Amino acid sequence: MSAEFIPQSRSAGFVARARAFYALTKPRVVALIVFTAVIGMLLASPGMVAPGLLAAATAGIALVAGAAAAVNCLVERSLDARMRRTAWRPLPRGELTALETLAFAGVAGGLGLWILGQHVNTLTMWLTLATFVGYAIVYTVILKPLTPQNIVIGGASGAMPPVLGWAAVTGEVSTEAMLLFLIIFAWTPPHFWSLALYRTEDYARAGVPMLPVTHGKHYTRLQVLLYTLILFAVSLLPFANRMSGPFYLVAAVALGAVYIWHAVRILRSEDERPAQAAFRYSIAYLALLFAALLVDHYAAL
Repeated sequence: MSAEFIPQSRSAGFVARARAFYALTKPRVVALIVFTAVIGMLLASPGMVAPGLLAAATAGIALVAGAAAAVNCLVERSLDARMRRTAWRPLPRGELTALETLAFAGVAGGLGLWILGQHVNTLTMWLTLATFVGYAIVYTVILKPLTPQNIVIGGASGAMPPVLGWAAVTGEVSTEAMLLFLIIFAWTPPHFWSLALYRTEDYARAGVPMLPVTHGKHYTRLQVLLYTLILFAVSLLPFANRMSGPFYLVAAVALGAVYIWHAVRILRSEDERPAQAAFRYSIAYLALLFAALLVDHYAAL
């Protein structure tokens, strides 16, 4: 055995474990959470947000969101092992233990809340803690295994990031912040039900009562279209409330029309591909809609 082998092995092992802990945080989901939170901060400010506040709020929200994702992975480790979509995660693969995951979530979540309390404001800290409880406990432990409406009710936690960003800058929750909340709240059902439509067998095998499992795919397709229409109407509220101007209105109508087209395709097809396309588009839709809000905001300054 060469003298260089042991250090290299330790280094490789450290990198592998670091990647496993990183995977626990569901980085793609956290990235969207942080993006909408930052948009909330920027929209709440008449000018530029102080860099220190922006960095502290972003770091705190990201850490708590990652901790909530880790708790979700811990609670659902047996379920994840039965689903092809999630069997690769660190806990089902045995890359991390339950105790390690719990400790990681505690440290990350605690640090995030401390940052928010010390360097942002207490309102944002408490709202972020409530969001953590709503997702990690109320949604993951109670709603998801019990009701097909888990996404609708639990969507309140997922819709909170822009409110957290708004509160971080202003120290309050205003009507404008709640409009941002409503957009994500209405977006959540068609987003996740599109995924569930082409992962129905996965959810059924795992025993998760997602809507296509309990009520069938045709009913779910109708609900996707219904909630997409609701989302379209809700997305126009920032303009109706004079929170945004013509640029956002044009973007919201265009993006919403494409989303409705995807929902109609889902309703008219028994194939899985329209649902897959709608799921992918839904992520781009939300990012582009919030980006349009931001562009409109700074164009009006």
